[in-house]
Amino acid sequence: MKDYIEERVLELARYIAETGATVRSAAARFRVSKSTVHKDITERLQEINPGLAAEVKEVLEKNKAQRHIRGGLATREKYLHQKPGSHNH
Repeated sequence: MKDYIEERVLELARYIAETGATVRSAAARFRVSKSTVHKDITERLQEINPGLAAEVKEVLEKNKAQRHIRGGLATREKYLHQKPGSHNH
């Protein structure tokens, strides 16, 4: 594995472990795709640092379990900021 990829994997993993970031927010922060974050964390990290991989997996599982809550809050926020009677599509 190339050194720069390994470094990115470790930076992503540390960021997620320390902040509890979602795959989406980590992807935005590191300017890579969600697919790249997912592959880095689920496949590459396991080869590089299995202990950190287990730690990050816990964070991702927690985020996945809470995903429906974040989605509902985002929808609520969207409709709270609309004017009554308006239909934004």
